[in-house]
Amino acid sequence: MKRLFVFSLFVSLLFSTGIADVTSKTTDWSQWHGNDRTNISRETGLLKAWNGTPPAAWSIKGLGAGYGSLAIKDNSILVQGVKDGQSTVFCLSRADGKTVWATALGVALDQDRGGGPRSTPTIDGDRAYALTENGDLACLKLKDGSAVWKKNILKEFKGDNPHWLISESPLVDGNNLIVTPGGDGASIVALDKMTGKTVWTSKELNDGAGYSSCLAVNVGGVRAIVGFTDKAGVGVRASDGKLLWRYETPSNRTANCSTPVFADNKVYYTSAYGTGGGLLELNVEGGTVKSKEVYFNKEMQNHHGGVVLVNGYLYGFSNAILMCMEFASGKVMWRNRSVGKGSITYADGRLYLLGENNTVGLAEASPEAYKETGRFQIEDQGLPSWAHPVVCGGKLYVRNQGMLSCYDVKAK
Repeated sequence: MKRLFVFSLFVSLLFSTGIADVTSKTTDWSQWHGNDRTNISRETGLLKAWNGTPPAAWSIKGLGAGYGSLAIKDNSILVQGVKDGQSTVFCLSRADGKTVWATALGVALDQDRGGGPRSTPTIDGDRAYALTENGDLACLKLKDGSAVWKKNILKEFKGDNPHWLISESPLVDGNNLIVTPGGDGASIVALDKMTGKTVWTSKELNDGAGYSSCLAVNVGGVRAIVGFTDKAGVGVRASDGKLLWRYETPSNRTANCSTPVFADNKVYYTSAYGTGGGLLELNVEGGTVKSKEVYFNKEMQNHHGGVVLVNGYLYGFSNAILMCMEFASGKVMWRNRSVGKGSITYADGRLYLLGENNTVGLAEASPEAYKETGRFQIEDQGLPSWAHPVVCGGKLYVRNQGMLSCYDVKAK
């Protein structure tokens, strides 16, 4: 999330991260991993330690099955779940969690690791975009949930639903909406966000969909979409879908889930199943992007909890062990069992950790050593706690299947 500076500095900051903000308000979290998809909250003045469970602002049940996270704008929280057998987008009141509206997008699917949607809605102005576990994509009016347009990306682009179902969150890049149907010549596609009409397809890319969400970045003046398909880490040109790079080494060919990390014209991909992670250096040559591997190692084997880059260091779970690794070199700084295998986000000098065993933890984001400053338990819902936590507006949001809890983590 970006603070409001003069326009020129604001633009410079946006392009230095390579990802344009969907909204500039620091009290919003408008899409998967935040306004700029870095998984970093820009808030300050948060609690540095917890004495047990932080005060609960509110807690609700009734969202149904699902593993998706939250999108937050103004007084609205968007989250996907299941209602009456339908994969549904819920709009909740930020004040108390009560349902404002609910819009069904299509039949909900079940799966042996838990049914329901896996995606997070994306809020863009007065519209929201949501993708279900079965490929139903919709543009909704934020005020009432009514549909502007709808389509099924698997049917339209002849893609196959991955074994554990579609899990990506749609990406808005300027006038385009980016999704990954995984069809032949349509692994990644761009749609007109206002109408849903096809702008381009990645004709040179025939990979199936992974479980990862895309980024939009700028490499030496070339705008690129960064994705992680079922076979490789890839980059395609944002203007027309032309393939710019392909990096197969970090792919495990089973489940590539983690969102790539981009900084300083470098992109990092990581996956589990005994694979690891690698860093590519990207350079513009002759109007296109060339890639070169900086390193690859098996140290960070991140499954689906994500990694976050803070002050030159990556933090994330390598299987069940939390670790800190230097971004530029791949050097491991420390390892700790922490809360067990889980997901992560960052705010105000702290790592917010959600273990799949229903443990929430707080730890310093420091390369020196692991130092935990709080933990508490949440209610077991019968399945692993896989939804990524969100820190926004002085609150910590923890979604676990049909339950969503909001905790006050602002320092008094």
